[in-house]
Amino acid sequence: MTTITKIALGKNGPQVSKLGLGCMRMSSVWGGPVNDEKESIATIRAALDSGINFLNTGDFYGSGHNELLVGKAIKGRRDDAFISVKFGAIFYGGQMLGLDLRPVAIKNFINYSLVRLGVDVIDLYQPCRLDGSVPDEEVIGTVADLIREGKVRHLGVSEITADQLRRANSIYPVSALEIGYSLADRQIEAELLPVARELGIGVVAFANTAEGLLTGEMKAPLPANAYHNHFSRFQGANLVKNLEKVEVLKELAGRKGYTPVQLAIAWVNAQGAHIMPLVSMSKRSRLPENIQAMEILFTPEEMSLLNTCFAPGAILGSTYLQRS
Repeated sequence: MTTITKIALGKNGPQVSKLGLGCMRMSSVWGGPVNDEKESIATIRAALDSGINFLNTGDFYGSGHNELLVGKAIKGRRDDAFISVKFGAIFYGGQMLGLDLRPVAIKNFINYSLVRLGVDVIDLYQPCRLDGSVPDEEVIGTVADLIREGKVRHLGVSEITADQLRRANSIYPVSALEIGYSLADRQIEAELLPVARELGIGVVAFANTAEGLLTGEMKAPLPANAYHNHFSRFQGANLVKNLEKVEVLKELAGRKGYTPVQLAIAWVNAQGAHIMPLVSMSKRSRLPENIQAMEILFTPEEMSLLNTCFAPGAILGSTYLQRS
């Protein structure tokens, strides 16, 4: 099997796999069904066997179910895994109620995470967002305290602005920024990515297929019960126009002998040595194709074609990834 390249997570950071495993979809986050637990655990172990050591979870994924799952999967092989945990979101009945970023809450959250994961320390700990409800100095400062106490190794941040990233890094060195990034969602290129690069912060890029838009399998109109219908990107004429762009990706994938999903991952991978595609998987069968995507190279002409077709703003309509 292909050897996964290792990169430093941030300036002088720990060595992690260039491809990360997103575990969220192994649990029910928005009230949907739970995937087969045995298969999910087998997928995590197979990923570790293949050299993918970056495991991304959140304490609110399935109300702790996801952390329990990861804990079972890494039992007996803690040193093989680099565990990234997000905190702060409050869910009830499958609905997000808001954030709780108070220091007292963070100290409570981490104790439960450590128990569910069955570990003594979490490798990367990060607020899922910073919304100003609690001063950034208190949120970041609390994680810094946990690092000094030995409960956390590295600070991460997620879904924040360039100004927030600078401020967080001034309080305590940030190792990684987790953010949505794909051919269809390039708004972070203007300010956020340059700041991360300047500060030497690694980028963990999720939603590489833009919520399914870039898979090549989406057709208009979507089923009435599809959650995508909440966002204007997937509605009416917007979706029709956006899928016309995806045809370019499908055609190029066909010429190169890969799938559109593989090319979408490969494009993110090609954006920098400090950028890690974070790919959600819950079945072992997905591993080989996603690992193969990390080997795909583009000619200058192919990259120009994709960057022109999917230039920032080319995809019509909004999505949850585009927040102010």
